[in-house]
Amino acid sequence: MKAVILAGGKGTRGKPYTEYFPKAMTPIKGKPLIDYVVKYLKSFSFVDEVIIVSDFNELGGQIKNYFGSQKNITFVQDSQSGTGGDLLHIAGKLKNESEFVLWFVDNLCAIDLKQMREFFREKKSSACIATRTKRKEETGFAKVENGIIKEFKEKPVMKLQLSECLGIYILGKDIIKQIKAKQKQKEINLSYDILQQLSKEGKISAFDIGNNEWIDAESPMILERNEKTVMKIIKQMGF
Repeated sequence: MKAVILAGGKGTRGKPYTEYFPKAMTPIKGKPLIDYVVKYLKSFSFVDEVIIVSDFNELGGQIKNYFGSQKNITFVQDSQSGTGGDLLHIAGKLKNESEFVLWFVDNLCAIDLKQMREFFREKKSSACIATRTKRKEETGFAKVENGIIKEFKEKPVMKLQLSECLGIYILGKDIIKQIKAKQKQKEINLSYDILQQLSKEGKISAFDIGNNEWIDAESPMILERNEKTVMKIIKQMGF
């Protein structure tokens, strides 16, 4: 089974840091974010190759220089045609795969990919998306009655009304067929152009990460502000 890491993008939320290094190279305990993701993916015995997609002609070249010629890592130049376009771009490398992992590099989570794969197969879905239904808020809340605060809740864990979609997927080979049908588009967005319609057909499953922590590692500032959570996730990942 192959795992695809999308490590392109402009990193606009991470500026000014991402003007000097790509989001994938954001440092965590002296190592870049993508190093943790690659090692975690490789920790699953069924993942035999990691494909990293980025703009290696620009700042993404730092990623390639970091890994060098490590075994079972393949580098593919970003197609600049959207998330779906990138998958179409590497379709040849996925042609013998019945399913594959898609991981957006700024997602940090010790998700159980083995269980997620089993769930994906059990539901016989075209795609499975990691989700969560609760999160710890970064601000304080108050219980208010008639304009009077009765109680404070400092950074509580909130149950979400809607499931939050994370950037970790398991996709079936039919997803590539769906993308090929739209290949005349200049840009193909995986979520809006492909998965939206499939969700209406009941072909997308949701794997809830439960009590596992997750963080959107969009910038060094976010990681620093959530250092305890980051360290907890890194430990859960086995590092």
